[in-house]
Amino acid sequence: MHVRSLALHALSLAHPRDKVDAVQALWAKSASWVIEPAQGIDLPASVVLPGRPLAPCLVPPKQVVTRSPFTPEGLAGLIHAVCHIEFNAINLALDAVWRFDHMPEGYYTDWMRVAFEESQHFELLHTLLQSLGYQYGDFDAHDGLWQMCEKTASDVLARMALVPRTLEARGLDATPLIQSKLRKANSPGALRAVQVLDVILRDEVGHVAIGNHWYRWLCQQRGLDPVTLYGELVKRYEAPRLKPPFNTDARKKAGFTDIELAYLVG
Repeated sequence: MHVRSLALHALSLAHPRDKVDAVQALWAKSASWVIEPAQGIDLPASVVLPGRPLAPCLVPPKQVVTRSPFTPEGLAGLIHAVCHIEFNAINLALDAVWRFDHMPEGYYTDWMRVAFEESQHFELLHTLLQSLGYQYGDFDAHDGLWQMCEKTASDVLARMALVPRTLEARGLDATPLIQSKLRKANSPGALRAVQVLDVILRDEVGHVAIGNHWYRWLCQQRGLDPVTLYGELVKRYEAPRLKPPFNTDARKKAGFTDIELAYLVG
């Protein structure tokens, strides 16, 4: 099983159920993987990335309606927003596997693990969403995560700096705030969402740690200072500047140093 080619195939699948099944089947057969670290994978001309369904409708971030968990529709909209993030996170991890060659085998194993865990997160959230009478695609969403994925498609170092340890790390900060609102809503669906987010937050600490590990490994390989370079990459790729409050404990568990945390607060 040539794992990078199969990751590309899973990335190209449009239906969420097909994508989740493909990722989970691939992870289940990890003992039979052949990892092609030094081989470039050609993208067939007919393949459009990422594969995704016609819905949700993708709109600019400022046009996405902010949802309150204190109404049934608002709760569903909030869960849908997180569900969309997790669907994108599957695609981001798969793209990291197939796109970048000449990385150690551990890199590909790490990101396939991330893809698998993100597929589990999507399932948990989508099941909860369905219990509220909605489906993935019923609310508008934005495409900010994948846009940064495209911006960093030519450099694995920039990808590690600006996707897992920047955009995805924002989830470490945002999740406790979302959970606080859900607890105040105090409905059965909201409290179930708090439990699901506990699982996601635990796993996301590990995912961000993987991004930190490979970012630093690449900096060491290229003789670059990770702290100085990070600020340069943020400017070069027009990455969003992160704003407090920061989940310092989670970020430290994910491998951020005191110097890096000090950079975040300016």
